[in-house]
Amino acid sequence: MTRTVRINRDRLWASLMHMKEIGAYHDEATGLRGVRRLALTDTDAEARRRCVQWMLEAGLEVRVDRIGNVYATRPGRDRSLPCVLMGSHIDTVATGGAFDGTLGVLGGIEVMRALNDAGIETLRDVEVGFFTEEEGVRFGTDMLGSAVTAGRIPLDHAHQLTDGDGRTVKEELVRIGFDGDAHERRAIPYAYIECHIEQGPILADAGVDIGIVEGVQSISWQRLTIRGEAAHAGTTPIESRHDAGLVAAHVVVEARRMCDSGDFGQLRATIGNFGIGEGQTNVIPHQATLTIDLRNPDNDHMTSAEQHLAGYVDELAAHHGVQVGWERMAKTAVVPFHPGIQEVLAATADDLGLPYVRTMSGAGHDAQEISAICPTAMVFVAGENGGISHTPREYSNPTACGNGTDVLANAVLRLADQP
Repeated sequence: MTRTVRINRDRLWASLMHMKEIGAYHDEATGLRGVRRLALTDTDAEARRRCVQWMLEAGLEVRVDRIGNVYATRPGRDRSLPCVLMGSHIDTVATGGAFDGTLGVLGGIEVMRALNDAGIETLRDVEVGFFTEEEGVRFGTDMLGSAVTAGRIPLDHAHQLTDGDGRTVKEELVRIGFDGDAHERRAIPYAYIECHIEQGPILADAGVDIGIVEGVQSISWQRLTIRGEAAHAGTTPIESRHDAGLVAAHVVVEARRMCDSGDFGQLRATIGNFGIGEGQTNVIPHQATLTIDLRNPDNDHMTSAEQHLAGYVDELAAHHGVQVGWERMAKTAVVPFHPGIQEVLAATADDLGLPYVRTMSGAGHDAQEISAICPTAMVFVAGENGGISHTPREYSNPTACGNGTDVLANAVLRLADQP
């Protein structure tokens, strides 16, 4: 007979609201209170220590690995068996909200508390963890901690990544006290489930709180540097200019045209950073730097989009007499999630009487990295305001958060009882 556990929704919400205050700031653009908790900053360190405290209070065994990932274990009856792992991240973007990543971590801790309250013993160990620098905002590579533990990024390379001030990941791990001694290539779990807000409108439009995630679309991050020639704005004829800013502006417009054209499938393109150096009013820009974020649920369409954009930039460079350089920041292919774990989640939602939809993720998640080493799937939770995220307007209500965490808890319980 399948056992059922229910999480304490008030306790989960209180944890989320407590964590929201760590890194809180006033956002002038929205007039709202947001969360700014970049990876390995002092505020991230404070949030990490709070999570560890909650883990220890729940009687869990806590360890930290060499990339700063934190895991907490609730022992099962047979410790020789691989564990069932839950997790996500607690770092945010600079204009973040209270739920992105954090729900999966605090929801996982709440699952442990609920199992304790119910006096449930599982066959397998159950673990909850949080991964370092999922957002990629500070050190330029997203899903960093999970990519290291899954083996895609070598530890030495990760340690040497720098932020805008030249501080390395290794230095900051040491500074905040999360340079752990556990090996970064962790023991392979039996399964991994991540609960996360959807960050989109699909669930809300369908009128459901729960999404069963089928996979993550391809993601490409590149930095484009354009080098032209500074010259006087009033005396240099138009036909004699080598304007790096003009070329950069053309790239922005072309990226949007590519999305609107339909020639590259369901392409999404974002120019998240755009800089032209000193930006003097009466001087033609000699250099421009921009980041290009491409997303696509089809690998072939992604390849075509990248090739087209590279060719377009080469033609622009030749026409305007500028030099260009590309830097690959990140690239991941489409990641399908494990059908068996998806079915466990679907059956759990059915048994709990919670309607759901199946969907692909438009955002990157730690789950896509962990899927390389064990069966993996995700539970999405509906958001309000069109599911908007990476802004203080991000909001998932207590009922949706509770429903998603109930699905997480009971799916984990089922998997943890499998021999």
